[in-house]
Amino acid sequence: MKTTLGLELATDPRWADINDKSIEFILTDHAWCEQKAASTGISLISRFSDYSRLVQEVSPVVAEEWGHFRKVLKELKKRGFELGLQRKDEYVNKLKAFAGKGGSREGQLIEYLLMMAMIEARSCERFKILSENLKDPDLRSFYREFMISEAGHYRMFLDLAIHYSDEETALNRWKEWLAFESEMIQTLELRSDRIH
Repeated sequence: MKTTLGLELATDPRWADINDKSIEFILTDHAWCEQKAASTGISLISRFSDYSRLVQEVSPVVAEEWGHFRKVLKELKKRGFELGLQRKDEYVNKLKAFAGKGGSREGQLIEYLLMMAMIEARSCERFKILSENLKDPDLRSFYREFMISEAGHYRMFLDLAIHYSDEETALNRWKEWLAFESEMIQTLELRSDRIH
C-alpha cells in the first residue's frame, strides 16, 4: 500500500503498537538520525560547494537538523534517559549500497540527493505514525512537528535532484529508488528501537 509521500510500502502497523514500550530507544535512535542528517548535509555542501543552489538550500537544513538533535537530546534528558552509543543504521547502509557508483560528478550528486529524499520521506512517514499513535500527548505533538519538517526536506532534496538533472531522468531514477526501498524494507526486522 502506497503512502501519501509516494513510498511504495507503508510501515507495518505493528511498528506503532510497540513503540510506546520503547520510547527511550526510539528517542535515542532519533537523536542519532538528526545528528547524522546534519553531518551529511555538511558533507554534501563540502563536496559540492560549487553548486550554489544546493549550498543555499541545504545550509539552513543543516542548522535545522542540528537544532533537532539538540531538541531530542533535551527530550531524552527531561525523561531521565541518556544518549548512549551510536548504533548501526542498516536501513541507511542498504540505501548507500544501492546508490550508483562512479559516473559523472553530477550523477553522483543526483544519487546523494535521491538517497536523502528517500531517508526524509521514510522518516516523515514514521514520525506521522508516532504523532498519531503514541499515548503521550506531548510526544504526539513533538513528533508532529518533526513530521512537517521532514516532509519539507524530502521535497527539497527531490526538487534539487530535478534541478541538477532533468525532471524525466530524475523521476525515473526516483521510481527505481522507490522500488528498491519497498523490497528492501520487507527484508529488515521490524524493530521497536529504530526510526528506520
